[in-house]
Amino acid sequence: MIYRYQVRIRGAHALFTRPEFKTERFSYDLLTPSAARGVIEAVLWKPAIRWEIRKILLLAPVRYVQFKRNEITSRISVASVQRALGASTPLDYFADEDRAQRNTIALRDVDYAVEAEFHMTSRQGPDDNPKKFDEMFRRRLEKGQCHMQPYLGCREFPAIVEPYTGNPPPLETETRDLGYMLHDLRFGPQTNEPVFFRAQIERGVIKIPKWEVAA
Repeated sequence: MIYRYQVRIRGAHALFTRPEFKTERFSYDLLTPSAARGVIEAVLWKPAIRWEIRKILLLAPVRYVQFKRNEITSRISVASVQRALGASTPLDYFADEDRAQRNTIALRDVDYAVEAEFHMTSRQGPDDNPKKFDEMFRRRLEKGQCHMQPYLGCREFPAIVEPYTGNPPPLETETRDLGYMLHDLRFGPQTNEPVFFRAQIERGVIKIPKWEVAA
């Protein structure tokens, strides 16, 4: 039995950064499957289940907003941290000296609905079963509970998450080719591989290919 849910995700701003832009932040036109999965996992994440996004519904017109953000230009490497820990010496870092102002093109007044389902994983315990997680997720969603703040691409853009009842309906005037969009990351023992798919929005709905066959 497949447990499937419809969840509304909305907020004042969102930023789903396109990976082809190296320094400037430029958002995809709408929510990506990986970002949607992150929002759902903020409501309920357990090692025994794996969430998969099946559809994304666009409920409000795509609107952009442009502004500048202060960001750091480098990151402290893991090797540097390990050396500092081994030598018991402080690792000094001054953000004010490593800051740059970068242009951002984000989304505003976003409103989506997603159709999601979960599958049991090999990490399930003897007391884990689909019905248990179904009841847990529905209860949390109805009460607005989550174990961490869900966000829309960046942590400074919080998301409102609630059950989707069909209102507002998807924008039927939106039918176009969105190009290649990030589906999700395939995590490996050494490196993580980004997986893309050709996104087509038809009458306000994007159908997401199954994760195993995404290309």
